Amino acid sequence: MRGFLAFIMLALLCCADAQAQDLFDVCHASSSYDVTIEPQAVVFDRAQVAPKRVRMQGGALQVDGANVALDAADHGRIQRFEQIVRSLEPKVKAIADRAVDLAAATVREQGDSAALDARIDMHVRELKARIARSHSTHDWQGPAFQNYVNQTVGDLLPLLANDLLGQAMTAAMNGDLGAAATLRDRAAGLTTSLQARIQQRLQVLRPQVQALCPSVRQLDALESGLGTALPGDARLDLVEVAR
Repeated sequence: MRGFLAFIMLALLCCADAQAQDLFDVCHASSSYDVTIEPQAVVFDRAQVAPKRVRMQGGALQVDGANVALDAADHGRIQRFEQIVRSLEPKVKAIADRAVDLAAATVREQGDSAALDARIDMHVRELKARIARSHSTHDWQGPAFQNYVNQTVGDLLPLLANDLLGQAMTAAMNGDLGAAATLRDRAAGLTTSLQARIQQRLQVLRPQVQALCPSVRQLDALESGLGTALPGDARLDLVEVAR
């Protein structure tokens, strides 16, 4: 779950080091786990510190491969936990889709060419398709995703910069040296300025993200109320919410 909204600031063109104000930041929560939503189960995993893998399926709980015997109350808590996680996925994806549209609009405002518009449209379709078919935060991390981001940036930034430089040349030929200089400066500082513009534009999504916070707090309450001891006397701690 830690990555579900982390990728939206990378939507379309954000730089690889862009910092996302994601679901857990807004909700004052954190998690050391990734989450994968399978057709029959919800799986949480992390590389270090047991429990490393937690699987929930219809109220049943499995921790690091061992089935955990639950009483009726805890069975209900696990079942509800899984239901809430599943209900969050389409809501998060809707926010991510909206973020892509806002990022695309921001990029379009910086240039003015049919070639740029066509490339933006292509990347919007591609990114929305990735969002639609993704059911795991693992899809938005690691070298493969970093390479995807770099390719997207490498494809669009030169087009946008060339567009701005072309506008600068036209302005200079028309005798508007001030406008030409401004456009050249925009092209030179494109990476930083575009990241800032997209971050500012995405602030409109903050209320939609905040609307998910009660569900995150409910997840924390459900796992805190679990009375069954886990293997090794561990506690279920998939979500931590600051008090």
